[in-house]
Amino acid sequence: MTDALVADVPDAAVQDLESALGSACSAINRILEKALTDRELSTADALTLFEARGKDLVAVCKTADEVRRRKNGDTVTFVIVRNINFTNVCYTGCRFCGFAKRRDDPDAEVLSLEEIARRAEEAWSRGATEVCIQGGLHPAIEGTHYRDIVSVIKARVPGIHIHAFSPFEIKYGAEKMGISRRDFLLMLKDTGLDTLPGTAAEILDVDIRRQLTRDKLSAEEWVDTIKTAHRLGLRSTATMMYGHIDEPRHWAGHLNTIRDIQKETGGFTEFVPLGFIHWDAPLYFSGVARPGPTREENIKVHAVSRLFLNGWIDRIQVSWVKMGPPLAQYLLRNAGANDFGGTLMNETISRAAGAPFGQEITPMEMCRLIRAIGRRPARRNTLYEILERYDDHDPPDYPLLVARTEQQSRIFSDLAAGGYTP
Repeated sequence: MTDALVADVPDAAVQDLESALGSACSAINRILEKALTDRELSTADALTLFEARGKDLVAVCKTADEVRRRKNGDTVTFVIVRNINFTNVCYTGCRFCGFAKRRDDPDAEVLSLEEIARRAEEAWSRGATEVCIQGGLHPAIEGTHYRDIVSVIKARVPGIHIHAFSPFEIKYGAEKMGISRRDFLLMLKDTGLDTLPGTAAEILDVDIRRQLTRDKLSAEEWVDTIKTAHRLGLRSTATMMYGHIDEPRHWAGHLNTIRDIQKETGGFTEFVPLGFIHWDAPLYFSGVARPGPTREENIKVHAVSRLFLNGWIDRIQVSWVKMGPPLAQYLLRNAGANDFGGTLMNETISRAAGAPFGQEITPMEMCRLIRAIGRRPARRNTLYEILERYDDHDPPDYPLLVARTEQQSRIFSDLAAGGYTP
């Protein structure tokens, strides 16, 4: 299975670190020695690592995995979370998005505040510690609607962590209310917002963003919003969407921006590489974008992120819903990642773009997927505090909220039963 997953990328697990380094070229070795001694890599170093192939790439992966082992041990974490996408109506026109609908579209959806609260309560009853709330930029929604969403959730489920609203939504809500983004964030925090998803970052490059989003949210605005949130005590994730019209130089620049923010604020909880889902994306249909990242690119982005962010962001998450559980397992085992992300329950944004891997993994399945690669599963909260380890038992088995296709069911069943063969 490994060879089929990664094509011409050798399996790093079959070599030890010393022999892998011995087989790599001197330029790669020099950079990897820096990483192994906790010295900071430059953007030029990152670009060199992104060019690695064959034995050089094996050395990169082995080094990333060794750094992961030193920072995180053999524990792979996950969080029980429900995604609630409260509306898919959006007039922004981002060219990579297959999620947005017009108001008169038959598939347009706007959840009531009562339904949002009900879904949060249902998630809590199933063991969720977090709800992740995001939605389209609906032209009829007032800025106060974001506050109302937080308010009704906290009223219904006081103990749940609200991880909500991308920097794009923060800008939109603030402009709707005619107040600064800082004041808007303060209002949300006072109402009960706990953390922000660092989405809408895409690639923090002016030219790339102009093509992706028509510059509706500039890189400068994204950075300023995130820094403001961090200064107010609202931590966030950091993300990068890659595999469309971008190149490795854009990845290196993006990682450098993320690292610079972390040096200044310390507010990022983790880094989440997000591969572009092309199937239903207008950018791909127009012939501009390539069909998402290759397997080799997925491996490089996760491994190089681990090395480049070492000491600043030491949690690298895989997005199983975008790349599928088998490749996610490979990256956890070989490329320096240490977090499996969330159980999700109703993820719709990736599904709307055509992602075929389903919308939910149960906690029991998550544990078995982690054990199948020889790692120790542990449930965490949003801020990475370990809530429960599953060394000798499984979590409760809940039925799926969303039905899977026959193919999806077969994939999850095989993998959770140990069908993955390292």
